Amino acid sequence: MTRRWRTRMPGHALRNAAAAVFALLLYYSVPVGFFFDLNAWPGRVMGVCTFIAGIIGLGWLVWRRVEHFLNAPTSAGGRVDGVLLVVCVVCVVFSLYYFRLQQLQPGQFQGLTTRTDALYYTMVTLGTIGYGDVHAVGQAARIATMVQIVFDLVVLGTLISIATNSVNTRIAAADRAAAARAATGTEVSDDGPDTTR
Repeated sequence: MTRRWRTRMPGHALRNAAAAVFALLLYYSVPVGFFFDLNAWPGRVMGVCTFIAGIIGLGWLVWRRVEHFLNAPTSAGGRVDGVLLVVCVVCVVFSLYYFRLQQLQPGQFQGLTTRTDALYYTMVTLGTIGYGDVHAVGQAARIATMVQIVFDLVVLGTLISIATNSVNTRIAAADRAAAARAATGTEVSDDGPDTTR
């Protein structure tokens, strides 16, 4: 079991690191500094292409997560990976929204002028820290921040639920193994199901 853990752990770390790196690459490379009239044909074509690419990409990511979960439903690590992937995607979406909102309606945020400021504000809100150096001033920015806060609470609750479920599963497996040893008087392996992957 220890050998399997050592070979599987880098996969989780690499997937999570790759998700974070690709999210940052996407975030800093998305062109948002131009103004398209959505009624003109270039704006419509770009909007439709972006929408289709986004739907296909998110659909593929969701399918992969569902497929992984169906193959290993007791896998806490797989569920955590799925939540972390969603967090990466949502951080990019909120950051881009905040940055674009400040570009189109200056004055919505105090202290938000660059993409890094928008990413910083999103991460500080996700971490429920709130330093106050960048903050929402306008109504649209406040509404978007409230939506992000609700999402953040759901994500934190999901992560706590996954961790609690994993601990409870391990405790129950250890209790069953101890009861089996006591009932038979023989040595029974107390390796419960591995819920760390």
